[in-house]
Amino acid sequence: MRSSSTSSNTPAEPGQPEEDFERLVAQVQGCTVCAANLPHFPRPVVCASPTARLLIVGQAPGRRVHETGIPWNDPSGDQLRLWLGMTREQFYDASRIAIVPTGLCYPGTVKGSDLPPRPECAPLWHPPLRAAMPAIRLTLLIGAYAQAYYLGRRRGRTLADTVHAWRGFLPDTFPLPHPSPRNRLWFKRHPWFEQEVLPALRERVGTLLSTGDNGGAQIRPNQ
Repeated sequence: MRSSSTSSNTPAEPGQPEEDFERLVAQVQGCTVCAANLPHFPRPVVCASPTARLLIVGQAPGRRVHETGIPWNDPSGDQLRLWLGMTREQFYDASRIAIVPTGLCYPGTVKGSDLPPRPECAPLWHPPLRAAMPAIRLTLLIGAYAQAYYLGRRRGRTLADTVHAWRGFLPDTFPLPHPSPRNRLWFKRHPWFEQEVLPALRERVGTLLSTGDNGGAQIRPNQ
């Protein structure tokens, strides 16, 4: 993992030409802003390309993702790929799908539960990354933290209210619950999600990714 100086923790200005995209991602992957507040040395996990059309925003990497450097490389990721009807190969095609969590580093756990994403992360890195990915047409906001950052006061009183109102956030945003196995009770209590939301999600994503051929250079997950 590369270390970074103070200057490398300052995002590049938005509107960079495409050839500078890798430099921006290198800045992100070398960020150490939250180092003093993390249980391990920072390992920002991001998968992106200037040609990506779909952006997936979750909460923060878990322990397994931190260890492998591959986003959604855990049971939650397996469930998310089932929701989207994608293979791992399709899911990790960075020329079409960008993955930028609300917090880019593993925040640690307390009493067996993951801590929230670090609050410094999204305001620092999401704006320059979004500006450098002009082809994004749909953003999946997975979980309460992603929805809080991107939707603000537009979100519902509860996560279920926000997800149930998914039509009101289209065409550019689609709120979703977190696909963690720990949320089985939530899915059982809200059967409309599987019956109504998932078919619409698959159709929307399938239509988006079948339009055009980006064929751009890819930024692979940290390995």
